[in-house]
Formats: sequence, C-alpha cells, structure tokens
Amino acid sequence: MSTLELGVVGNCSIAALIDRRASINWCCLPRFDGDPVFHALVDGECAPGITHGSNHVRYVGPERAVRLTTNAPPSLVLAQTAFLIEEPTSFILGPDETLREGVETTARDFDERTEIWWRMWTRRLALPLEWQDAVIRAAITLKLCTFEETGAIVAALTTSIPEAPHTERNWDYRYCWLRDALFVVRALNSLAEVETMELYLRYIANIVGQRVEGHLQPVYGIGLEKHLPERNLTTLAGYRGMGPVRIGNQAHEHFQHDVYGNVVLAAAQSFFDQRLLRPGSAAELERLERVGEQAYKVYRSPDAGMWELRTRSRVHTTSALMCWAACDRLGKIAQHLGRDAAARVWSERAREIGAAIETEAWNARLGGFADSFGGSDIDGGLLLMAEVGFLPANDPRFAGTVAQVERQLRRGRHLFRYAAADDFGVPTTAFTLCTFWYIDALARVGRREEARELFEQILACRNPLGLLSEDVDPDSGELWGNFPQTYSMVGIINAAMRLSKGWEHVV
Repeated sequence: MSTLELGVVGNCSIAALIDRRASINWCCLPRFDGDPVFHALVDGECAPGITHGSNHVRYVGPERAVRLTTNAPPSLVLAQTAFLIEEPTSFILGPDETLREGVETTARDFDERTEIWWRMWTRRLALPLEWQDAVIRAAITLKLCTFEETGAIVAALTTSIPEAPHTERNWDYRYCWLRDALFVVRALNSLAEVETMELYLRYIANIVGQRVEGHLQPVYGIGLEKHLPERNLTTLAGYRGMGPVRIGNQAHEHFQHDVYGNVVLAAAQSFFDQRLLRPGSAAELERLERVGEQAYKVYRSPDAGMWELRTRSRVHTTSALMCWAACDRLGKIAQHLGRDAAARVWSERAREIGAAIETEAWNARLGGFADSFGGSDIDGGLLLMAEVGFLPANDPRFAGTVAQVERQLRRGRHLFRYAAADDFGVPTTAFTLCTFWYIDALARVGRREEARELFEQILACRNPLGLLSEDVDPDSGELWGNFPQTYSMVGIINAAMRLSKGWEHVV
C-alpha cells in the first residue's frame, strides 16, 4: 500500500518522490507536468521494457528511454535480486546517453556539488530563531517546486492523490495556480529569498501580456499554457486503487476573481525592495493597472471562489477581498512612484470595494463576515482579512469572524476550509493551510501561546522528512491530497516567522 512517507529530489525542472527503500515512486519527464515515467504511487509497480549492457540498464517506454548507469551488477538490478554491498555503489539515472566520466566519479561529483549548492542557498536565508529545521525543509521544498525555465511555481508535484479516501476528489496539481504562487513568493520573501519572486514576476508578465479581454485564468501551465483539458487515465488504478487518475485541470476554465489580487500582491514588493536586480517600474505598474481594472470590474460578480466550486457560483467574500487588495496596493505603488492622480483613483476604488464587503458580506446574526455577499456560511479564507490588511487584528469584526471560524470549522487541532456540502458532498478531511491561517489569526488577536501549541501539534503531522500534503484526516492524522503541497509548506514558514522568539533572546 502506497503512503506519503516520501522524500523529494529535484532540480527545478523535474522532481522525483522516493520512499524508504530508495524506490522512485513518482517522476515525470521531461518536466513536472510530463508523462509519469515512474508511477508506482498511483499504480503499484512500474514495468517499463527491461535491456542492459556491462554497466547500464536501459528502460524503454513508448515516449522515451532512460538509462541507469551503475557499478552494481546490471543483471541483479534487472532481476531485483538482493545482493551484498561490499564497496561504495553508485547509481545514476538519466538520459539514455553514455557518461563522459566513470560512474563512481560522476556520482560523487553530482552528490558533492548538489550538497554544496543547497548549503549555500540555505545559508542566505533569514531564518527565525526557533523551528529552523522545519523552515529550512519547507523553503527547500518550495524551491524544488519552481520551474526555473519560466518562473512558474507548481501547486504540488503529483496528480490524483485524493483529498480523502474514496471520494473522487482527485486533481492534477502540477500547474501554476496564481493564488498558490503568491503565497509561495510571500513566504520566501519573508526569508529574504527574493530570487523566486523575480523569476515568478517574469512568468506573470508573460501571462498578463497574453490575456484576452481582461480575463485572467486562475491556473496556467508551467510553460504558459492556457488550455489544460482534464481527462482520466484509465490505465492507472489510482492511489491505493482510488481513481480516477486525472491529467489536466478544469480550473483553467473557471472565473475566480481573487486571481487579480493574487497577481498584484505578488508583484507589490518589487516596487519597494531596493535589493532587486530588476525592481518594479512605471511600465510594470501600467501592466498591473490593467489587472486592477479587471478586479474593479468584476468584484461584485459571482465566481467559483478560491475553493474552485465546480457547479455553483456566488459573489465570494474572499474574491472581493482580493479585488480590494489589488486596488489598495496599486494605490500604494502609484503613490510611491509619484503618480498622485492614479494613486487617488486606485485608493478610491479600494474604498468602494471595501465598503461593499463591509456592508454585504457582514452577517449580524453570525457576528462575523460570511463566505459570500448576503450569505450565512463560513469559510477559512475569511481569516485572510487581517493578513492582507483589510482589517486590523484588533477590529472586533475580525475577532467575531475568527470566533465563527473556530466554532464551525475547527475539528480538534485541525481546520476545515468549509463545512457546507460541495459538489462531492460534505468534506471529511481538514485543509492544512487553513489551520496555518488560523494559527496566524490566533497570534494576531493575542492568543500567542495557544497558537504556538497548535503549531507544534501540526508540525507533528509532517511525514518523517518534514513534508506535508494538502489535507489531513483530523482523527487519524493521516496525510491526504497532492504532495508535497506548496500551500502547506508555506504555512510552516509563515507560522514560524510569526511565532518564533527573536534572536535577541540568545545573541
């Protein structure tokens, strides 16, 4: 039975998930969203067509061949026969090409250079005093989920790990959700790792430059693809036999209006950070203003919302909230660049949207904000009101919203993203990022020790290598959903940065 006790290796172009036995359970080629060459994670054992020579094994599939070069006996490797290792043994899996150097020399060189590169990358991080191991692992994982060729950031490295057992909530996350990427960028920025933001802003610039009639999709391919048609692979049984295995994602067809705020927020720091090689300019502001125009146009329009409801639309509060954030930040950027007239326009638009949220999303009976204009349900995204600066943490309306979120959505130490039935019924697993948003909210409203205790409990849910998937069973603590989930790893960084004691306590 497959589990998510897996580690990750990668090079910001491809990645592999490896189990305790050093078996590759998942790897797609030639990039994150390519064909799964290794797919035991969703279909038991892989069985590509098994040829070999004196020091290599060639695995030939319908699309490509890969070569394992080794100083172990190839016939024993092919037969999967256990054998005694009496000297250092090297295995290099890569293109179907002959190595220029010997396998031992090449393997040692790869290993040493890889370790040095990651140690130097980690050395530049501005870490908190506490929970450094957890933060380092989370930061490395986020970096491994970036596709450096274009700057895209995938939501996860896998497809079709179900959100809960036997639910058909199986999705392909090997694409770039502009929402998820925003949170990755903000988390790494907090650690002083701004290169990812610079690369991602190049990706955004290309996306915005090719948009049609103002509309932005919530998700694009890592190579800027617009169309990600969803289909099922009937040849694969699924994780633990729980299909379907999906390729593509229908969300590319959705209207999710929070996307406009996600784009502007991701770019905002570039206009104020003097460390950047390519800081934000007037030209970038003009490009973002086109995004803001669409945010202002649609903030009252129904959409699928940040939880991507497939058969129901509403005027979601979080969508309007992020449209507000787009206009608010554009006002601040314009002011910073000396464009006073534009600053006044965007600030006034932000006030208009803010007033609509305060009037139409407030539910007096609940004593908090609802998930939609005129609605009565609650969702975890409402906790972002303080995160994006819409309300101060000491505003009683925020405290009331937090109280409703914990009353309706908290299950033990975990938080659900919503409790109402959706397209697939009532959710049964908790959404890990919402738990981290809740931890952040607790700290903001003065419940810091409670937040620290809950953070420690959630850290205990990680797999043995410090990784998290998207969801967790609140009763058993078992991980579910695509893996490793960038959203969840972001939560580790954000919580540690907010809750850690300062360095002045020890130095």
